[in-house]
Amino acid sequence: MANGLDKVMDALDIETFIVAKDEDEAIRTIRQIMTDMGLRDIDVVYCKHLGPGARVRARGYVFRAGDMYGWLKEAQQ
Repeated sequence: MANGLDKVMDALDIETFIVAKDEDEAIRTIRQIMTDMGLRDIDVVYCKHLGPGARVRARGYVFRAGDMYGWLKEAQQ
């Protein structure tokens, strides 16, 4: 298996506190973090600015319903 994310059934959720001046900056930052991790299909589920930053939860879809799942590819080899 070339990629550990192939074992993920559907999505990877990340929740963190990001230092940011506002929610827009926090959203841009979490999208960049998840893109850097190799995730391309990203939804920001929650973002709330609190003091020096924002509490952010984002979901990066590895596979959507009906995709050719990575774990199926491995089973076929």
